[in-house]
Amino acid sequence: MPPNGRKRKTNDLNLPSRVYFKHGQFWYVHRDRRWEPLGADVKEAIRKGKLYNDPDNVYGTMAYYLDAFIVHCEKRIGAKSNALAPRTYEDYKRNIEPLKIYFGKMTPAAVKPNHVGSYLDLGVELDRPIRANREKACLSACFTWMIRTGDAGITTNPCIGVRRNPETKRDRYVTNAEFHAVRQVAPLSVRSMMDLIYRTLQRPEDIIGWSRANIQTKIENGTARKVLRNDQGKTGKIVDIAITPEIDSILHALFGAAGPVVGMTLIHRKNGRQYTYSGLCTMLKRAIKKAGVPMFGFYDLKGKGATDMWQSGQPIELIQLLCGHESSKTTEVYIKQRWVATATPNQVAFVSN
Repeated sequence: MPPNGRKRKTNDLNLPSRVYFKHGQFWYVHRDRRWEPLGADVKEAIRKGKLYNDPDNVYGTMAYYLDAFIVHCEKRIGAKSNALAPRTYEDYKRNIEPLKIYFGKMTPAAVKPNHVGSYLDLGVELDRPIRANREKACLSACFTWMIRTGDAGITTNPCIGVRRNPETKRDRYVTNAEFHAVRQVAPLSVRSMMDLIYRTLQRPEDIIGWSRANIQTKIENGTARKVLRNDQGKTGKIVDIAITPEIDSILHALFGAAGPVVGMTLIHRKNGRQYTYSGLCTMLKRAIKKAGVPMFGFYDLKGKGATDMWQSGQPIELIQLLCGHESSKTTEVYIKQRWVATATPNQVAFVSN
């Protein structure tokens, strides 16, 4: 029943108990009569309501605390202090799902370093060692949060001291010949993704969500120009990218396949729905195998674009702005680790005695 004692009249949205819609958003009414805003997304409201109501009797398990950690992270987005980047929140949200499968039924106190190590080893066996590293980092952040709140009754983080799976630096430089060979056999969605990453140097996870709303008209020095406005999810920075003839050509190709659907992402499936990043990566791998070139990923094209700009004499500050790096030194390392210059050998002539 609602907190005022009246019976709920309708529940067309199948909301959990104690979840209500009021003033344009959903609310959860705790047992102490405290109203907590759950946002305007009905799916998220239902998920959080079920977590608080605990119909599956998972309270006290890792599954419960991992979900509670995500709710805590969402509250930190846009906070004045201890803020969390939206991209980090989305990463955590994705990472907890496999963690819940593996650790979900355990209590926090039962999780030991050897369990964390076994999870990383399983990641290697399943050919996802780097992904397992990211999930381990999320697990560690969750334990740090539990220790700070004190709710789980633990004082140690079992992730500390467990060595992550080895990672190599991303130093693959995709040659022009390789780029064009793959592009020639790739479908429009993959071609467009390749071109936009190379031209804009933006993260593929950001580009995949672009729609017509990202194309805006900007007034600079009294002159109107069209730009691609991107909210860099990882850094939280807004960058406006001028729509050059090259980018305009990419967009027109996408518009030709888009149809009249409003709000559709620029790169989308035939049914109009947005691609998942993993889905596009799989399509890229198929095109690479078909082209018969060494494997590379979408992120390598961001590195190629930055390196090619540097090689052509573009200012490092411009490349830094596009990449979203805090320091130009980071940009220099990012570029130079992909470019191996040819060294001229010693040509000093021997002088005979």
